[in-house]
Amino acid sequence: MAEEVVMENDPSSMAAEKKTVELKNELQRLVKAIVDEEDKEENDTAEDEAFRVLCSLKDLRLKNSLDDGLAVPEEFKCPISKELMSDPVVLATGLTYDRPFIERWLIEGHKTCPQTQQVLAHTVLTPNYLVQKMISQWCTERGIRPPKGDQDNDGNVIRANEKPDLNSLLEKLSLSVDDQKEAAKEIRLLSRKSPLTREFFGKSIEAISKLLGPLTPGEADKHPDLQENIITTLLNVSIVEENKKLVGENTLAITLLVESLQCGTIRTKGNAAAALFTLTDLDSNRIIIGNSGALKPLINLLEEDDQYVIKDAASAIFNLCVCHENKEKAIKERAVSVIVKRIKEDVMVEPLLTILALLSNHQLAVDEMNELNAMPMLLSIIRQSTCERSKENAIAIIQTLLNNDRREIRAIKFEEVNNGTITKLSQTGTARARRKAMAILERLNKGAFITHTA
Repeated sequence: MAEEVVMENDPSSMAAEKKTVELKNELQRLVKAIVDEEDKEENDTAEDEAFRVLCSLKDLRLKNSLDDGLAVPEEFKCPISKELMSDPVVLATGLTYDRPFIERWLIEGHKTCPQTQQVLAHTVLTPNYLVQKMISQWCTERGIRPPKGDQDNDGNVIRANEKPDLNSLLEKLSLSVDDQKEAAKEIRLLSRKSPLTREFFGKSIEAISKLLGPLTPGEADKHPDLQENIITTLLNVSIVEENKKLVGENTLAITLLVESLQCGTIRTKGNAAAALFTLTDLDSNRIIIGNSGALKPLINLLEEDDQYVIKDAASAIFNLCVCHENKEKAIKERAVSVIVKRIKEDVMVEPLLTILALLSNHQLAVDEMNELNAMPMLLSIIRQSTCERSKENAIAIIQTLLNNDRREIRAIKFEEVNNGTITKLSQTGTARARRKAMAILERLNKGAFITHTA
């Protein structure tokens, strides 16, 4: 059995820190792509990806900051959410609330103050700069990052009185195709800019069902632009933690996402994969999606040329295969052969190797890697790669292969005699990589003494 794989969701502070670094690196890559990319469609794809990464980074940072047991002063908490305020504002009654929560209260039609029940003379929200400054100072003194309010692309906080009538837009999705396309495009843009829009869909299955109404299973790609906008909206909605269960348990939503992995524009396929990746944050959704037939089309997407699509598909596959029940399904849908092929082509080596390491604790995967003669590829990665994570996963897989097929020892001995690859890794690799390399060397030394010539 292989030891632990380098996983983004390890239940430890080190794993959280590693995930933060990875999200930052991914965001830097996407920003560069947005700046350099001249093709508008490709640029839009990068912007959507950057938006998703930013949301994930923000959620992770806030969780890490407030999960350390710090007692937040009551005057810094929103009376509605009972959480540290990100954008404190003063209501007409003189009481301070966090903007997103008091805006939601007003949008829902309330005309009174939540605490005093006093009828409001007006609904203007005035920024409370004094409280904001105090919160910022309190956070700085404790070494945590002050929370920030959600902003749209123009840098302006979205106000309650600026919120479009989503119910009217959803109703337009049941009208003519032209109306559907117009409404779907507007809803998609709103779901990208406004956190209130994303939260709106989490309040009822009816809202999600109306969103999906124009798409018919089996004919989802009849109007590719309509399909793309609806699937992208579903991705944006799924980013909200509270929405993941609701979307994951919506049979039509999962059916259309799986179908969209196979048909429609390349962007639709990528966004469907990204939505499934986001939904698989929940263990219960991993079972549902694994049973939906999603693994086969996700694995097929690994053979595409688009780097964004490959990465989203790989992320979804990894999360699904964290669940043991899905590993065998992925292997039987030729995950191992496709991944080995792509790695040999030097395509997305790091994320694909991470999946391979995760699958390597299943005997079927080990047998297939031996049949594919994966050992030279793995040794080459350790010898030539500059990515420590890739080297770590490669040596973990090698150890598993050796434990299951002694014939592979010959390849290791040959590599050591000519390059000293494992010895070098035992001296310069990560702690886990060094440990595994030393275990392999000890096993080799029990058989015969090796003289390194390199």
